[in-house]
Amino acid sequence: MFELYRTLTSIGGPLISWHLARRAKKGKEDPQRKAERKGVASRSRPEGPLIWFHAASVGESASIMPLIERLQKDMPDLNILLTTGTVTSAKLCEQRLSGKAFHQYVPVDRGAWVARFLDHWKPDLALWVESEFWPNLLYQLKTRNIPTVLVNARMSVKSYARWMKAAKTARNLLDCFDLCLVPDHVMADRLRDFGVNRVTLTGNLKDASPPLAVDEQELVDLAKAIGSRPVWIAASTHPGEEGLAEHVHEHLTADYPKLLTIIAPRHPDRGSEIVHGLRQSGKDVAVRSLGDPLTDHTEFYVADTLGELGLIYRLATVVFVGGSLVPHGGQNLREPARLRSAILHGPHIANFANVARELGEVGAARQVENEDALTRAVSALLSEPAAAEAMATGAGNIVDKSENVLDQTVQALEPYLSPLRRSMTPENETPENGKRHEDA
Repeated sequence: MFELYRTLTSIGGPLISWHLARRAKKGKEDPQRKAERKGVASRSRPEGPLIWFHAASVGESASIMPLIERLQKDMPDLNILLTTGTVTSAKLCEQRLSGKAFHQYVPVDRGAWVARFLDHWKPDLALWVESEFWPNLLYQLKTRNIPTVLVNARMSVKSYARWMKAAKTARNLLDCFDLCLVPDHVMADRLRDFGVNRVTLTGNLKDASPPLAVDEQELVDLAKAIGSRPVWIAASTHPGEEGLAEHVHEHLTADYPKLLTIIAPRHPDRGSEIVHGLRQSGKDVAVRSLGDPLTDHTEFYVADTLGELGLIYRLATVVFVGGSLVPHGGQNLREPARLRSAILHGPHIANFANVARELGEVGAARQVENEDALTRAVSALLSEPAAAEAMATGAGNIVDKSENVLDQTVQALEPYLSPLRRSMTPENETPENGKRHEDA
Protein backbone atom coordinates (compact mmCIF):
# COMPACT_ATOMS: atom_id res chain seq x y z
CA MET A 1 0.00 0.00 0.00
CA PHE A 2 2.75 2.43 0.93
CA GLU A 3 4.76 1.70 -2.22
CA LEU A 4 1.65 2.38 -4.32
CA TYR A 5 0.98 5.59 -2.39
CA ARG A 6 4.58 6.73 -2.76
CA THR A 7 4.51 6.05 -6.50
CA LEU A 8 1.23 7.87 -7.05
CA THR A 9 2.32 10.93 -5.06
CA SER A 10 5.64 10.94 -6.94
CA ILE A 11 4.25 10.83 -10.49
CA GLY A 12 1.33 13.01 -9.50
CA GLY A 13 3.45 16.12 -8.96
CA PRO A 14 1.87 18.15 -11.80
CA LEU A 15 -1.62 17.24 -10.65
CA ILE A 16 -0.80 18.19 -7.05
CA SER A 17 0.62 21.54 -8.22
CA TRP A 18 -2.56 22.19 -10.21
CA HIS A 19 -4.64 21.35 -7.13
CA LEU A 20 -2.63 23.78 -4.99
CA ALA A 21 -3.07 26.54 -7.60
CA ARG A 22 -6.81 25.88 -7.66
CA ARG A 23 -6.98 26.10 -3.88
CA ALA A 24 -5.03 29.36 -3.98
CA LYS A 25 -7.63 30.89 -6.30
CA LYS A 26 -10.28 30.00 -3.72
CA GLY A 27 -8.27 31.63 -0.93
CA LYS A 28 -7.41 28.28 0.66
CA GLU A 29 -3.67 28.64 0.05
CA ASP A 30 -1.35 31.59 0.71
CA PRO A 31 0.00 32.70 -2.70
CA GLN A 32 2.92 34.50 -1.04
CA ARG A 33 4.07 31.30 0.68
CA LYS A 34 3.07 28.63 -1.83
CA ALA A 35 6.65 27.33 -2.08
CA GLU A 36 6.43 26.13 1.54
CA ARG A 37 3.81 23.60 0.44
CA LYS A 38 6.51 22.08 -1.79
CA GLY A 39 9.02 21.88 1.04
CA VAL A 40 10.85 25.12 0.20
CA ALA A 41 11.51 26.97 3.46
CA SER A 42 10.90 30.71 3.64
CA ARG A 43 13.51 31.23 6.35
CA SER A 44 16.82 29.80 7.48
CA ARG A 45 17.06 27.07 10.05
CA PRO A 46 18.18 28.60 13.35
CA GLU A 47 21.18 27.12 15.12
CA GLY A 48 20.62 24.77 18.01
CA PRO A 49 18.03 22.11 18.88
CA LEU A 50 14.70 22.31 17.07
CA ILE A 51 11.40 20.64 17.87
CA TRP A 52 8.92 20.33 15.03
CA PHE A 53 5.23 20.42 15.97
CA HIS A 54 2.69 19.53 13.29
CA ALA A 55 -0.96 20.48 13.79
CA ALA A 56 -3.53 20.14 11.02
CA SER A 57 -5.61 23.28 11.48
CA VAL A 58 -6.98 25.86 13.92
CA GLY A 59 -8.28 23.53 16.64
CA GLU A 60 -5.11 21.48 16.84
CA SER A 61 -2.93 24.60 16.74
CA ALA A 62 -4.83 26.21 19.59
CA SER A 63 -4.66 23.03 21.69
CA ILE A 64 -0.88 22.76 21.38
CA MET A 65 -0.10 26.40 22.25
CA PRO A 66 0.03 25.83 26.05
CA LEU A 67 2.61 23.07 25.55
CA ILE A 68 4.69 25.26 23.26
CA GLU A 69 4.58 28.10 25.78
CA ARG A 70 5.54 25.71 28.59
CA LEU A 71 8.55 24.40 26.66
CA GLN A 72 9.61 27.96 25.84
CA LYS A 73 9.49 28.81 29.54
CA ASP A 74 11.43 25.69 30.56
CA MET A 75 13.92 25.79 27.64
CA PRO A 76 14.35 29.42 26.49
CA ASP A 77 16.99 28.55 23.88
CA LEU A 78 14.87 25.90 22.19
CA ASN A 79 13.77 26.51 18.59
CA ILE A 80 10.19 25.51 17.81
CA LEU A 81 8.79 25.03 14.30
CA LEU A 82 5.00 24.71 14.05
CA THR A 83 3.50 23.58 10.75
CA THR A 84 -0.14 23.62 9.70
CA GLY A 85 -1.96 23.22 6.41
CA THR A 86 -4.59 25.96 6.37
CA VAL A 87 -4.58 29.73 5.92
CA THR A 88 -6.74 30.34 8.99
CA SER A 89 -4.44 28.30 11.23
CA ALA A 90 -1.41 30.16 9.86
CA LYS A 91 -3.00 33.46 10.92
CA LEU A 92 -3.62 32.10 14.40
CA CYS A 93 -0.02 30.89 14.66
CA GLU A 94 1.37 34.23 13.57
CA GLN A 95 -0.67 35.88 16.34
CA ARG A 96 0.25 33.43 19.09
CA LEU A 97 3.86 32.42 18.41
CA SER A 98 6.71 34.49 19.76
CA GLY A 99 10.39 34.28 20.62
CA LYS A 100 12.10 31.32 18.98
CA ALA A 101 8.83 29.73 17.85
CA PHE A 102 7.69 30.27 14.26
CA HIS A 103 5.30 28.93 11.64
CA GLN A 104 5.67 27.30 8.25
CA TYR A 105 3.16 25.52 6.04
CA VAL A 106 3.48 21.75 6.07
CA PRO A 107 4.67 20.32 2.74
CA VAL A 108 2.16 18.33 0.72
CA ASP A 109 2.88 14.64 1.31
CA ARG A 110 4.98 14.02 -1.81
CA GLY A 111 8.29 12.24 -1.26
CA ALA A 112 10.61 14.81 -2.88
CA TRP A 113 8.94 17.74 -1.15
CA VAL A 114 9.00 15.98 2.21
CA ALA A 115 12.70 15.20 1.79
CA ARG A 116 13.41 18.83 0.93
CA PHE A 117 11.55 19.96 4.05
CA LEU A 118 13.37 17.55 6.36
CA ASP A 119 16.77 18.19 4.76
CA HIS A 120 16.38 21.88 5.58
CA TRP A 121 14.88 21.79 9.06
CA LYS A 122 16.58 18.67 10.47
CA PRO A 123 14.28 18.46 13.52
CA ASP A 124 15.66 16.84 16.65
CA LEU A 125 12.19 15.77 17.74
CA ALA A 126 8.83 15.65 15.94
CA LEU A 127 5.56 16.06 17.84
CA TRP A 128 2.42 15.36 15.83
CA VAL A 129 -0.88 16.59 17.18
CA GLU A 130 -4.07 14.49 17.26
CA SER A 131 -4.76 12.52 14.09
CA GLU A 132 -3.24 13.68 10.81
CA PHE A 133 -1.19 10.77 9.49
CA TRP A 134 0.79 11.50 6.29
CA PRO A 135 2.65 8.35 5.15
CA ASN A 136 5.61 9.96 3.36
CA LEU A 137 6.30 12.33 6.23
CA LEU A 138 6.00 9.64 8.89
CA TYR A 139 8.08 7.04 7.04
CA GLN A 140 10.84 9.55 6.28
CA LEU A 141 10.95 10.58 9.94
CA LYS A 142 11.34 6.94 10.88
CA THR A 143 13.99 6.30 8.21
CA ARG A 144 16.00 9.28 9.47
CA ASN A 145 15.73 8.06 13.09
CA ILE A 146 14.08 11.28 14.21
CA PRO A 147 12.15 10.61 17.45
CA THR A 148 8.45 11.09 16.73
CA VAL A 149 5.65 11.33 19.32
CA LEU A 150 1.90 11.50 18.75
CA VAL A 151 0.53 14.08 21.18
CA ASN A 152 -3.11 14.32 22.26
CA ALA A 153 -3.86 11.32 20.04
CA ARG A 154 -7.33 11.41 18.57
CA MET A 155 -9.26 8.88 16.50
CA SER A 156 -12.99 9.46 16.14
CA VAL A 157 -15.47 6.60 16.00
CA LYS A 158 -15.73 7.00 12.22
CA SER A 159 -11.96 7.14 11.76
CA TYR A 160 -11.51 4.10 13.97
CA ALA A 161 -14.03 2.11 11.91
CA ARG A 162 -12.40 3.24 8.67
CA TRP A 163 -8.87 2.36 9.83
CA MET A 164 -10.01 -1.05 11.07
CA LYS A 165 -10.82 -1.90 7.46
CA ALA A 166 -7.14 -1.32 6.69
CA ALA A 167 -5.72 -2.43 10.03
CA LYS A 168 -2.31 -3.46 8.69
CA THR A 169 -1.78 -0.08 7.01
CA ALA A 170 -2.87 1.71 10.18
CA ARG A 171 -0.53 -0.44 12.28
CA ASN A 172 2.40 0.38 10.01
CA LEU A 173 1.68 4.10 10.17
CA LEU A 174 1.25 4.11 13.94
CA ASP A 175 4.47 2.12 14.27
CA CYS A 176 6.30 5.26 13.07
CA PHE A 177 5.59 6.85 16.45
CA ASP A 178 8.00 6.14 19.28
CA LEU A 179 5.30 7.06 21.79
CA CYS A 180 1.60 7.95 21.74
CA LEU A 181 0.20 10.30 24.39
CA VAL A 182 -3.54 9.79 24.79
CA PRO A 183 -6.24 11.86 26.51
CA ASP A 184 -8.26 8.95 27.91
CA HIS A 185 -8.60 5.18 28.21
CA VAL A 186 -10.95 4.98 25.22
CA MET A 187 -8.25 6.34 22.92
CA ALA A 188 -5.63 4.11 24.52
CA ASP A 189 -7.79 1.05 23.80
CA ARG A 190 -8.35 2.09 20.19
CA LEU A 191 -4.62 2.40 19.58
CA ARG A 192 -3.92 -0.92 21.28
CA ASP A 193 -6.42 -2.53 18.92
CA PHE A 194 -3.89 -1.71 16.18
CA GLY A 195 -1.05 -3.28 18.13
CA VAL A 196 0.30 -0.02 19.58
CA ASN A 197 1.68 -0.64 23.07
CA ARG A 198 3.79 2.50 23.54
CA VAL A 199 0.86 4.43 24.99
CA THR A 200 0.84 6.86 27.93
CA LEU A 201 -2.25 8.45 29.43
CA THR A 202 -1.64 12.18 29.96
CA GLY A 203 -5.08 13.76 29.70
CA ASN A 204 -6.40 16.11 27.04
CA LEU A 205 -4.21 19.10 26.22
CA LYS A 206 -7.32 21.07 25.36
CA ASP A 207 -8.02 21.03 29.10
CA ALA A 208 -4.75 22.89 29.62
CA SER A 209 -5.76 25.80 27.44
CA PRO A 210 -6.36 29.07 29.29
CA PRO A 211 -9.69 30.85 28.78
CA LEU A 212 -10.04 32.16 25.25
CA ALA A 213 -8.62 35.66 24.88
CA VAL A 214 -10.78 38.75 24.59
CA ASP A 215 -10.37 42.40 23.68
CA GLU A 216 -11.72 43.98 26.85
CA GLN A 217 -12.82 47.21 25.16
CA GLU A 218 -14.71 45.29 22.48
CA LEU A 219 -16.42 43.31 25.23
CA VAL A 220 -17.44 46.47 27.06
CA ASP A 221 -18.76 48.08 23.87
CA LEU A 222 -20.79 45.06 22.76
CA ALA A 223 -22.15 44.36 26.24
CA LYS A 224 -23.28 47.98 26.43
CA ALA A 225 -24.96 47.73 23.02
CA ILE A 226 -26.80 44.56 24.09
CA GLY A 227 -27.83 45.98 27.42
CA SER A 228 -30.50 43.96 29.24
CA ARG A 229 -31.80 42.16 26.15
CA PRO A 230 -32.18 38.38 26.35
CA VAL A 231 -29.44 36.77 24.28
CA TRP A 232 -28.24 33.30 23.35
CA ILE A 233 -25.40 31.99 21.18
CA ALA A 234 -25.23 29.37 18.44
CA ALA A 235 -21.48 28.77 18.24
CA SER A 236 -19.26 26.79 15.86
CA THR A 237 -22.26 26.05 13.66
CA HIS A 238 -22.21 23.94 10.51
CA PRO A 239 -24.48 24.10 7.43
CA GLY A 240 -28.04 23.39 8.48
CA GLU A 241 -27.61 24.55 12.05
CA GLU A 242 -27.92 28.25 11.25
CA GLY A 243 -31.40 27.55 9.86
CA LEU A 244 -32.26 25.74 13.09
CA ALA A 245 -31.04 28.74 15.09
CA GLU A 246 -33.24 31.01 12.96
CA HIS A 247 -36.29 28.84 13.65
CA VAL A 248 -35.54 28.78 17.38
CA HIS A 249 -35.37 32.57 17.33
CA GLU A 250 -38.73 32.78 15.52
CA HIS A 251 -40.39 30.47 18.07
CA LEU A 252 -39.04 32.45 21.03
CA THR A 253 -39.82 36.01 19.93
CA ALA A 254 -43.43 35.71 21.14
CA ASP A 255 -42.14 35.41 24.72
CA TYR A 256 -38.92 37.39 24.17
CA PRO A 257 -39.66 40.14 21.62
CA LYS A 258 -36.25 41.75 22.16
CA LEU A 259 -34.32 38.49 21.75
CA LEU A 260 -30.86 38.69 20.19
CA THR A 261 -29.41 35.55 18.58
CA ILE A 262 -25.66 35.47 17.98
CA ILE A 263 -24.40 33.04 15.33
CA ALA A 264 -20.67 32.25 15.17
CA PRO A 265 -20.08 29.79 12.29
CA ARG A 266 -17.33 27.20 12.61
CA HIS A 267 -15.92 28.47 9.31
CA PRO A 268 -16.06 32.28 9.23
CA ASP A 269 -15.91 32.39 5.43
CA ARG A 270 -19.50 31.10 5.43
CA GLY A 271 -20.63 34.36 7.01
CA SER A 272 -21.90 35.98 3.82
CA GLU A 273 -23.93 32.88 2.96
CA ILE A 274 -25.55 32.91 6.41
CA VAL A 275 -26.27 36.63 6.30
CA HIS A 276 -27.85 36.29 2.85
CA GLY A 277 -30.17 33.54 4.07
CA LEU A 278 -31.27 35.53 7.13
CA ARG A 279 -31.91 38.69 5.14
CA GLN A 280 -33.87 36.71 2.55
CA SER A 281 -36.18 35.85 5.45
CA GLY A 282 -36.53 39.52 6.35
CA LYS A 283 -34.35 39.43 9.45
CA ASP A 284 -32.44 42.44 10.76
CA VAL A 285 -28.80 41.31 10.74
CA ALA A 286 -25.55 42.91 11.94
CA VAL A 287 -22.28 41.48 10.64
CA ARG A 288 -19.18 41.42 12.83
CA SER A 289 -16.65 41.38 9.98
CA LEU A 290 -18.23 44.51 8.47
CA GLY A 291 -18.21 46.39 11.76
CA ASP A 292 -22.00 46.72 11.76
CA PRO A 293 -23.30 48.29 14.98
CA LEU A 294 -25.67 46.41 17.24
CA THR A 295 -28.93 48.33 17.59
CA ASP A 296 -32.20 47.73 19.43
CA HIS A 297 -33.62 46.40 16.15
CA THR A 298 -30.84 43.87 15.48
CA GLU A 299 -32.23 40.34 15.63
CA PHE A 300 -29.14 38.40 14.57
CA TYR A 301 -25.49 39.16 15.09
CA VAL A 302 -23.30 37.06 12.76
CA ALA A 303 -19.83 36.78 14.27
CA ASP A 304 -17.93 35.82 11.12
CA THR A 305 -14.43 36.63 12.32
CA LEU A 306 -11.54 34.39 13.30
CA GLY A 307 -10.34 33.98 16.87
CA GLU A 308 -13.13 35.87 18.63
CA LEU A 309 -15.06 33.12 20.37
CA GLY A 310 -13.53 34.39 23.60
CA LEU A 311 -15.48 37.60 23.03
CA ILE A 312 -18.67 35.91 21.85
CA TYR A 313 -18.89 33.40 24.72
CA ARG A 314 -18.61 36.22 27.24
CA LEU A 315 -21.68 37.98 25.82
CA ALA A 316 -24.24 35.41 27.02
CA THR A 317 -24.60 32.53 29.44
CA VAL A 318 -26.71 30.27 27.21
CA VAL A 319 -24.60 28.63 24.47
CA PHE A 320 -25.47 25.99 21.90
CA VAL A 321 -22.32 24.32 20.54
CA GLY A 322 -22.68 23.31 16.90
CA GLY A 323 -21.52 20.44 14.78
CA SER A 324 -23.81 18.37 17.01
CA LEU A 325 -27.31 18.65 15.51
CA VAL A 326 -25.83 17.56 12.20
CA PRO A 327 -23.72 14.39 11.86
CA HIS A 328 -20.32 16.04 12.28
CA GLY A 329 -19.18 14.85 15.71
CA GLY A 330 -19.43 18.09 17.66
CA GLN A 331 -17.14 21.02 18.39
CA ASN A 332 -15.09 21.99 21.42
CA LEU A 333 -17.20 22.02 24.60
CA ARG A 334 -14.28 22.91 26.84
CA GLU A 335 -13.92 26.47 25.58
CA PRO A 336 -17.40 27.65 26.62
CA ALA A 337 -17.20 25.54 29.79
CA ARG A 338 -14.01 27.34 30.83
CA LEU A 339 -15.84 30.65 30.35
CA ARG A 340 -18.74 29.53 32.56
CA SER A 341 -21.43 28.93 29.93
CA ALA A 342 -24.64 26.92 30.26
CA ILE A 343 -24.02 24.48 27.41
CA LEU A 344 -26.50 22.87 25.02
CA HIS A 345 -25.45 20.39 22.36
CA GLY A 346 -26.99 17.88 19.98
CA PRO A 347 -26.61 14.09 19.90
CA HIS A 348 -23.73 14.02 17.39
CA ILE A 349 -20.98 14.66 19.93
CA ALA A 350 -18.63 11.70 19.43
CA ASN A 351 -15.55 13.92 19.05
CA PHE A 352 -16.07 15.28 22.57
CA ALA A 353 -17.96 12.38 24.13
CA ASN A 354 -15.91 12.26 27.34
CA VAL A 355 -16.23 15.92 28.25
CA ALA A 356 -19.91 15.87 27.21
CA ARG A 357 -20.45 12.95 29.59
CA GLU A 358 -18.60 14.69 32.43
CA LEU A 359 -20.55 17.91 31.94
CA GLY A 360 -23.84 16.05 31.61
CA GLU A 361 -23.30 14.03 34.80
CA VAL A 362 -23.19 17.20 36.91
CA GLY A 363 -25.95 18.95 34.98
CA ALA A 364 -23.57 21.46 33.39
CA ALA A 365 -24.62 20.58 29.84
CA ARG A 366 -27.84 19.36 28.27
CA GLN A 367 -28.27 17.29 25.15
CA VAL A 368 -31.06 18.35 22.78
CA GLU A 369 -32.24 15.99 20.07
CA ASN A 370 -33.78 18.42 17.58
CA GLU A 371 -35.01 21.93 16.90
CA ASP A 372 -38.02 21.67 19.22
CA ALA A 373 -35.88 20.43 22.10
CA LEU A 374 -33.36 23.22 21.49
CA THR A 375 -36.17 25.78 21.51
CA ARG A 376 -37.51 24.48 24.82
CA ALA A 377 -34.03 24.37 26.39
CA VAL A 378 -33.10 27.91 25.36
CA SER A 379 -36.48 29.20 26.56
CA ALA A 380 -36.12 27.46 29.92
CA LEU A 381 -32.65 28.85 30.55
CA LEU A 382 -33.62 32.37 29.49
CA SER A 383 -36.58 32.27 31.85
CA GLU A 384 -34.55 30.84 34.74
CA PRO A 385 -31.25 32.78 34.97
CA ALA A 386 -30.38 31.09 38.28
CA ALA A 387 -30.56 27.65 36.64
CA ALA A 388 -28.39 28.86 33.76
CA GLU A 389 -25.83 30.27 36.19
CA ALA A 390 -25.75 27.00 38.13
CA MET A 391 -25.05 25.09 34.90
CA ALA A 392 -22.35 27.57 33.97
CA THR A 393 -20.64 27.26 37.35
CA GLY A 394 -20.72 23.48 37.13
CA ALA A 395 -19.16 23.58 33.66
CA GLY A 396 -16.29 25.73 34.90
CA ASN A 397 -15.66 23.43 37.84
CA ILE A 398 -15.37 20.39 35.57
CA VAL A 399 -12.70 21.82 33.28
CA ASP A 400 -10.77 23.38 36.17
CA LYS A 401 -9.99 19.86 37.45
CA SER A 402 -7.63 19.15 34.54
CA GLU A 403 -4.89 21.69 35.18
CA ASN A 404 -2.15 19.06 35.64
CA VAL A 405 -2.32 17.91 31.99
CA LEU A 406 0.72 19.99 31.00
CA ASP A 407 2.83 18.55 33.80
CA GLN A 408 1.90 15.00 32.80
CA THR A 409 2.63 15.69 29.12
CA VAL A 410 6.05 17.23 29.78
CA GLN A 411 6.91 14.38 32.13
CA ALA A 412 6.01 11.82 29.44
CA LEU A 413 8.14 13.70 26.90
CA GLU A 414 11.14 14.03 29.23
CA PRO A 415 13.13 11.09 27.74
CA TYR A 416 13.08 12.97 24.43
CA LEU A 417 13.59 16.44 25.92
CA SER A 418 16.55 15.53 28.13
CA PRO A 419 19.05 15.17 25.25
CA LEU A 420 17.98 18.58 23.97
CA ARG A 421 18.40 20.13 27.41
CA ARG A 422 21.91 18.68 27.65
CA SER A 423 22.85 19.97 24.20
CA MET A 424 21.87 23.49 25.25
CA THR A 425 23.93 23.37 28.47
CA PRO A 426 27.53 24.61 28.23
CA GLU A 427 30.08 21.84 28.80
CA ASN A 428 31.36 23.40 32.00
CA GLU A 429 27.91 23.70 33.58
CA THR A 430 25.14 21.40 34.69
CA PRO A 431 21.47 22.32 34.96
CA GLU A 432 21.43 21.32 38.63
CA ASN A 433 24.29 23.22 40.15
CA GLY A 434 25.72 25.64 37.63
CA LYS A 435 29.49 24.96 37.43
CA ARG A 436 30.50 21.33 37.03
CA HIS A 437 33.01 20.13 39.63
CA GLU A 438 36.49 19.54 38.35
CA ASP A 439 37.78 15.98 38.65
CA ALA A 440 39.72 15.51 41.90
